[in-house]
Amino acid sequence: MKFCETGSIAWYLQYFGLPLSLGMILYKLSNKVRFHKRKEALQGKVVVITGASSGIGEALAHVFFKYGCKLVLASRRISELERVKEDLMSKKVQTLSIEPIVLELDLGNLDQLEVFTGKVHEMCGHVDILINNGGISHRGSILHTKFEVYKQIMNVNYLGSVGLTLATLPKMVERKSGHIVFISSVQGLISLPERSSYGASKHAVQAFGDSLRAEMKQHNIKVSMISPGYVKTSISINALTGTGKPHGVMDVSTAAGFSAEYVAMKILETVVNEENELIICQFVAHFAIFVRRMFPSLYYYIVARRAAKTT
Repeated sequence: MKFCETGSIAWYLQYFGLPLSLGMILYKLSNKVRFHKRKEALQGKVVVITGASSGIGEALAHVFFKYGCKLVLASRRISELERVKEDLMSKKVQTLSIEPIVLELDLGNLDQLEVFTGKVHEMCGHVDILINNGGISHRGSILHTKFEVYKQIMNVNYLGSVGLTLATLPKMVERKSGHIVFISSVQGLISLPERSSYGASKHAVQAFGDSLRAEMKQHNIKVSMISPGYVKTSISINALTGTGKPHGVMDVSTAAGFSAEYVAMKILETVVNEENELIICQFVAHFAIFVRRMFPSLYYYIVARRAAKTT
């Protein structure tokens, strides 16, 4: 008796399903092996993380420290950086741990960036991975947002990251090795009402990163663009309003977002796998990106309705 008739579903499963399943299993296993080998290669790598005093930056410090990286933690709040450092050192991972370096950095002070990079090179010799994570958000309508707020957010989110990258690149090019990571946002891909200055700064980061990736390929320097959706951090609390004062409120959507630890681990995987881009967001944001690209008129209508409800 035949096991199944030719052309039946069971026949296709027998002759195609099993080999495909085995192929997928082997592919996933090989990916895991490559991932673990590359993670081992992180040992001793010099990793600079801006905005490392809280949120995603602090979570990134923990995951990269776990795999034996030599961390340079940067932020305006030196006391909070020391807290993060103490927390890391209290969780030593056998002999892999290297004591992190703490350096003060105000990304909005553009004249400070080359001095900061000089200190890092003096203390570490070079930078293997630069994670441009530091930034500030915005809550407020265009009509009621002062121009000074636009300048401040663009200085921190865009020019700060660009300036630090430019200061770091020459040694990377000289060594023919390095990885630049930008923590952008879904709002660098789609624009929302009440977020104009933040969205504009992240759009600028996305464009700069794409150009940088193309130009640096010949120098063996990787560029990864990370676009998170809502992440449960203090970003909405610290966001600037139209007057330049802190928003001071935890948004409902932010409170319901991914954990910073989860996002940090996904970013580490992106770096280890040398991927160009990671979009890590909830379904609604993914759908909005799709609609914006495929049905722009519909997207414009939806966000205009949203804007009308907030006024």
